[in-house]
Amino acid sequence: MRPVWCGSSKTRAISLGLFALCLAAVRCLQSQGVSLYIPQSTINATVEEDILLSVDYTCHGVPTIEWKYTSNWGVQKIVEWKPGTPANISQSHKDRVCTFDNGSIQLFRVGMRDSGYYVITVTESLGSSQFGTIVLHVSEILYEDLHFVAVFLALLGAVAAVLISLMWVCNRCAYKFQRKRRHKLKESTTEEIELQDVEC
Repeated sequence: MRPVWCGSSKTRAISLGLFALCLAAVRCLQSQGVSLYIPQSTINATVEEDILLSVDYTCHGVPTIEWKYTSNWGVQKIVEWKPGTPANISQSHKDRVCTFDNGSIQLFRVGMRDSGYYVITVTESLGSSQFGTIVLHVSEILYEDLHFVAVFLALLGAVAAVLISLMWVCNRCAYKFQRKRRHKLKESTTEEIELQDVEC
Protein backbone atom coordinates (compact mmCIF):
# COMPACT_ATOMS: atom_id res chain seq x y z
CA MET A 1 0.00 0.00 0.00
CA ARG A 2 2.83 2.38 0.80
CA PRO A 3 4.47 2.37 -2.69
CA VAL A 4 1.09 3.27 -4.30
CA TRP A 5 0.73 6.23 -1.94
CA CYS A 6 4.26 7.43 -2.81
CA GLY A 7 3.47 7.20 -6.51
CA SER A 8 0.37 9.33 -6.22
CA SER A 9 2.35 11.88 -4.18
CA LYS A 10 4.92 12.15 -6.96
CA THR A 11 2.16 12.56 -9.53
CA ARG A 12 0.62 15.36 -7.45
CA ALA A 13 3.96 17.09 -7.13
CA ILE A 14 4.54 16.90 -10.89
CA SER A 15 1.00 18.19 -11.56
CA LEU A 16 1.48 21.10 -9.17
CA GLY A 17 4.86 21.86 -10.72
CA LEU A 18 3.39 21.86 -14.23
CA PHE A 19 0.50 24.06 -13.05
CA ALA A 20 2.92 26.57 -11.49
CA LEU A 21 4.99 26.55 -14.68
CA CYS A 22 1.89 27.23 -16.79
CA LEU A 23 0.89 30.13 -14.51
CA ALA A 24 4.38 31.59 -14.77
CA ALA A 25 4.28 31.24 -18.58
CA VAL A 26 0.87 32.98 -18.76
CA ARG A 27 2.10 35.83 -16.53
CA CYS A 28 5.22 36.13 -18.62
CA LEU A 29 3.20 36.33 -21.85
CA GLN A 30 0.83 38.86 -20.31
CA SER A 31 3.70 41.04 -19.17
CA GLN A 32 5.16 41.00 -22.68
CA GLY A 33 1.89 42.06 -24.32
CA VAL A 34 0.93 45.57 -25.41
CA SER A 35 -1.54 47.66 -23.45
CA LEU A 36 -3.08 50.77 -24.99
CA TYR A 37 -4.90 53.62 -23.24
CA ILE A 38 -7.08 56.17 -25.07
CA PRO A 39 -8.26 58.98 -22.75
CA GLN A 40 -10.72 60.49 -25.25
CA SER A 41 -12.36 58.22 -27.81
CA THR A 42 -14.51 60.95 -29.43
CA ILE A 43 -13.23 64.40 -30.41
CA ASN A 44 -15.33 67.32 -31.67
CA ALA A 45 -13.43 69.98 -33.59
CA THR A 46 -14.08 72.94 -35.86
CA VAL A 47 -12.61 73.74 -39.27
CA GLU A 48 -8.99 74.98 -39.29
CA GLU A 49 -8.43 73.80 -35.69
CA ASP A 50 -5.34 71.81 -34.59
CA ILE A 51 -6.32 68.64 -32.72
CA LEU A 52 -4.44 66.03 -30.70
CA LEU A 53 -5.28 62.33 -31.05
CA SER A 54 -3.97 61.36 -27.62
CA VAL A 55 -3.00 57.79 -26.67
CA ASP A 56 -0.55 56.06 -24.35
CA TYR A 57 0.86 52.52 -24.49
CA THR A 58 3.05 50.19 -22.46
CA CYS A 59 5.09 47.29 -23.81
CA HIS A 60 8.53 45.68 -23.65
CA GLY A 61 10.92 46.79 -26.34
CA VAL A 62 10.42 49.33 -29.10
CA PRO A 63 7.07 48.89 -30.87
CA THR A 64 5.89 49.91 -34.32
CA ILE A 65 3.10 52.51 -34.22
CA GLU A 66 0.72 52.94 -37.13
CA TRP A 67 -2.22 55.30 -37.62
CA LYS A 68 -4.90 54.78 -40.29
CA TYR A 69 -7.86 56.92 -41.29
CA THR A 70 -11.18 55.26 -42.13
CA SER A 71 -14.08 57.10 -43.76
CA ASN A 72 -16.86 56.49 -46.29
CA TRP A 73 -14.23 56.63 -49.06
CA GLY A 74 -12.08 53.84 -47.64
CA VAL A 75 -9.02 53.25 -45.47
CA GLN A 76 -5.95 55.45 -45.76
CA LYS A 77 -2.62 55.09 -43.98
CA ILE A 78 -1.52 58.29 -42.23
CA VAL A 79 1.79 57.54 -40.54
CA GLU A 80 4.01 54.70 -39.28
CA TRP A 81 7.08 54.95 -37.05
CA LYS A 82 9.10 53.52 -34.18
CA PRO A 83 9.72 55.84 -31.23
CA GLY A 84 13.09 57.53 -31.61
CA THR A 85 13.14 57.16 -35.42
CA PRO A 86 11.78 59.43 -38.21
CA ALA A 87 8.13 58.91 -39.04
CA ASN A 88 6.97 57.66 -42.44
CA ILE A 89 4.11 60.10 -43.16
CA SER A 90 1.83 59.50 -46.15
CA GLN A 91 1.76 62.05 -48.97
CA SER A 92 -1.84 63.01 -48.19
CA HIS A 93 -0.87 64.18 -44.68
CA LYS A 94 2.57 65.72 -45.34
CA ASP A 95 3.11 68.89 -43.27
CA ARG A 96 -0.16 68.20 -41.40
CA VAL A 97 0.95 65.56 -38.87
CA CYS A 98 3.24 65.66 -35.84
CA THR A 99 4.12 62.40 -34.01
CA PHE A 100 4.95 61.80 -30.36
CA ASP A 101 6.86 58.94 -28.73
CA ASN A 102 3.83 57.91 -26.64
CA GLY A 103 1.94 57.12 -29.88
CA SER A 104 -0.12 60.30 -30.06
CA ILE A 105 -0.36 62.38 -33.23
CA GLN A 106 -1.41 65.97 -33.84
CA LEU A 107 -3.35 67.00 -36.95
CA PHE A 108 -3.01 70.59 -38.14
CA ARG A 109 -5.74 72.66 -39.82
CA VAL A 110 -8.45 69.98 -39.91
CA GLY A 111 -11.27 70.25 -42.41
CA MET A 112 -14.62 68.61 -42.97
CA ARG A 113 -12.85 65.89 -45.00
CA ASP A 114 -10.96 64.82 -41.84
CA SER A 115 -14.11 63.58 -40.07
CA GLY A 116 -14.01 59.83 -39.54
CA TYR A 117 -12.37 57.01 -37.60
CA TYR A 118 -8.69 57.07 -36.67
CA VAL A 119 -7.27 53.63 -35.84
CA ILE A 120 -3.96 53.20 -34.03
CA THR A 121 -2.12 49.86 -34.02
CA VAL A 122 0.82 49.28 -31.66
CA THR A 123 2.81 46.15 -32.62
CA GLU A 124 5.53 44.69 -30.41
CA SER A 125 8.71 43.15 -31.86
CA LEU A 126 7.55 39.69 -30.64
CA GLY A 127 4.39 40.03 -32.69
CA SER A 128 1.69 40.91 -30.14
CA SER A 129 -0.32 44.00 -31.00
CA GLN A 130 -3.12 46.19 -29.72
CA PHE A 131 -5.35 48.64 -31.55
CA GLY A 132 -7.73 51.43 -30.61
CA THR A 133 -10.08 53.86 -32.34
CA ILE A 134 -10.74 57.59 -32.00
CA VAL A 135 -13.76 59.17 -33.72
CA LEU A 136 -13.27 62.72 -35.02
CA HIS A 137 -16.21 65.01 -35.86
CA VAL A 138 -15.27 68.24 -37.67
CA SER A 139 -17.92 70.94 -38.10
CA GLU A 140 -17.97 74.37 -39.68
CA ILE A 141 -17.52 77.39 -37.45
CA LEU A 142 -20.86 79.00 -36.63
CA TYR A 143 -19.61 82.57 -36.61
CA GLU A 144 -18.41 82.20 -40.22
CA ASP A 145 -22.04 81.58 -41.20
CA LEU A 146 -23.13 84.58 -39.15
CA HIS A 147 -20.36 86.63 -40.75
CA PHE A 148 -21.66 85.64 -44.20
CA VAL A 149 -25.23 86.58 -43.21
CA ALA A 150 -24.03 89.92 -41.80
CA VAL A 151 -22.11 90.71 -45.00
CA PHE A 152 -25.11 89.70 -47.11
CA LEU A 153 -27.46 91.92 -45.05
CA ALA A 154 -25.01 94.83 -45.27
CA LEU A 155 -24.87 94.38 -49.04
CA LEU A 156 -28.67 94.33 -49.25
CA GLY A 157 -28.80 97.49 -47.09
CA ALA A 158 -26.30 99.24 -49.36
CA VAL A 159 -28.27 98.27 -52.48
CA ALA A 160 -31.50 99.47 -50.83
CA ALA A 161 -29.85 102.79 -49.89
CA VAL A 162 -28.63 103.29 -53.48
CA LEU A 163 -32.10 102.50 -54.87
CA ILE A 164 -33.79 104.89 -52.42
CA SER A 165 -31.29 107.63 -53.36
CA LEU A 166 -31.96 107.04 -57.07
CA MET A 167 -35.71 107.19 -56.47
CA TRP A 168 -35.31 110.46 -54.55
CA VAL A 169 -33.17 111.97 -57.36
CA CYS A 170 -35.70 110.81 -59.99
CA ASN A 171 -38.54 112.26 -57.92
CA ARG A 172 -36.74 115.64 -57.63
CA CYS A 173 -36.03 115.68 -61.37
CA ALA A 174 -39.68 114.86 -62.17
CA TYR A 175 -40.85 117.59 -59.79
CA LYS A 176 -38.54 120.19 -61.42
CA PHE A 177 -39.61 119.07 -64.89
CA GLN A 178 -43.31 119.43 -63.98
CA ARG A 179 -42.66 122.84 -62.43
CA LYS A 180 -40.93 124.10 -65.59
CA ARG A 181 -43.73 122.70 -67.71
CA ARG A 182 -46.37 124.46 -65.60
CA HIS A 183 -44.36 127.68 -65.79
CA LYS A 184 -44.18 127.38 -69.60
CA LEU A 185 -47.90 126.66 -69.79
CA LYS A 186 -48.63 129.72 -67.67
CA GLU A 187 -46.42 131.87 -69.90
CA SER A 188 -48.04 130.56 -73.07
CA THR A 189 -51.54 131.10 -71.71
CA THR A 190 -50.56 134.62 -70.58
CA GLU A 191 -49.23 135.39 -74.09
CA GLU A 192 -52.44 134.10 -75.65
CA ILE A 193 -54.54 136.29 -73.36
CA GLU A 194 -52.38 139.28 -74.17
CA LEU A 195 -52.67 138.59 -77.89
CA GLN A 196 -56.45 138.31 -77.60
CA ASP A 197 -56.56 141.59 -75.73
CA VAL A 198 -54.42 143.22 -78.42
CA GLU A 199 -56.62 141.85 -81.23
CA CYS A 200 -59.73 143.11 -79.53
